[in-house]
Amino acid sequence: MLDLNLIRTDKQYVENALKKKGCEVDFTELLEWDAGRKALIAETEALKAKRNKVSADIPRLKKEGKPVDGIFAEMRSLGDSIAAGDAALGELNTKINDFLAGLPNMPDDDLVAGEKENNVVIKVIGQKPEFSFPAKNHVDLATSLGLIDYERGVKLSGGGFWIYRGVGAQLEWALLNFFVSEHLNDGYEFILPPHQLGYNCGFGAGQFPKFADEVYWLEGEADRKKNRFMLPTAETALVNMYAGEIIDESKLPMKFFAYTPCYRKEAGSYRSEERGMIRGHQFNKVEMVQYATPEKSGEAFEELVAKASRLVEKLGLHHRISKLAAGDCSASMARTYDIEVWIPSMGIYKEVSSVSNANDYQARRSNTRYRDAKTGKTAYVHTLNGSGLATSRLIPAIVEQFQNADGSVTVPEVLRPFMGGLEVIRQK
Repeated sequence: MLDLNLIRTDKQYVENALKKKGCEVDFTELLEWDAGRKALIAETEALKAKRNKVSADIPRLKKEGKPVDGIFAEMRSLGDSIAAGDAALGELNTKINDFLAGLPNMPDDDLVAGEKENNVVIKVIGQKPEFSFPAKNHVDLATSLGLIDYERGVKLSGGGFWIYRGVGAQLEWALLNFFVSEHLNDGYEFILPPHQLGYNCGFGAGQFPKFADEVYWLEGEADRKKNRFMLPTAETALVNMYAGEIIDESKLPMKFFAYTPCYRKEAGSYRSEERGMIRGHQFNKVEMVQYATPEKSGEAFEELVAKASRLVEKLGLHHRISKLAAGDCSASMARTYDIEVWIPSMGIYKEVSSVSNANDYQARRSNTRYRDAKTGKTAYVHTLNGSGLATSRLIPAIVEQFQNADGSVTVPEVLRPFMGGLEVIRQK
């Protein structure tokens, strides 16, 4: 959520920043509500002060034997006026909060406006693989090697689902174990969160209310605020773990990672570039999250980018890092770098990790603060996240980039300890 005080003091700056994301907003009405709220608060507080004074006079007047019937009538009138003021104040607060809740995060100042066409590749890692034989695509490779059963995945659950089988399941599990071991070695705390979350988690992460239709709800559509949904990413859980709490500054930065399946309604188009496992309704992901002070936020971001890229590099995969333009960052994020792996059969790069900084946007929504060690004052933390990593695009990249002329696939060296020493996946 955006800082209302910043809108009050420099609304033009906020409006211009949001334009970079394609969000045209006029704060005139919001500021009118805000001014009305301030006036109403002052008026209601004055009435409450008057009621307290009149109430305090009653015992004295009774003791002096003076009539108090008129005072009781005045008290009732004051009470009615206060109740009306509180109700009006509640309505204004709801209007203001709903308005702010519907706004995206402001992009960092250095981000350019626009969408994907303005993304910038800032680093390329590894050599693009070249083949001296007719290379196969990942669907044919995974099918011929018995790694993925697409047909029976669709039979069980419909389009956008698949089954890992045999060595394919081992390869998936090896990737997850590799990521877990790397994050543990880097001092991150391992979290296994619930897969069912309450509405407040989607709101705190900035995904609700705008994107509430993109998740799977468990208990109907009638009143989503009382329902649970299947988490679309572990970020949704991790950034809400300290909602409503004040964290001691000495505990920051806090570094977490979680393994979960992710459940999303998106996916499953029939475009050739999204065949196989490129998009799915359910996929596995290891997610990294940090809570940091504003001063250390940039440092935390660079650490997460380096960690995500290093994982892909250790797998031996050719990839690149792209800085996203403001309009290509998600609504909640102020800054995002994508780690994109090369898919030879498609001739394109596909994102396997998005590393993002929400600044204090998510913390304001979830009321997650820290106490400054020097001043004793509280401030909102910065929350950052990054996939570390999603597997559903890594397996296509691995089988395509490491395929051999005989149709076999060489197992990346770092995964072999998790696959019983298997070096090459061959047809049986």
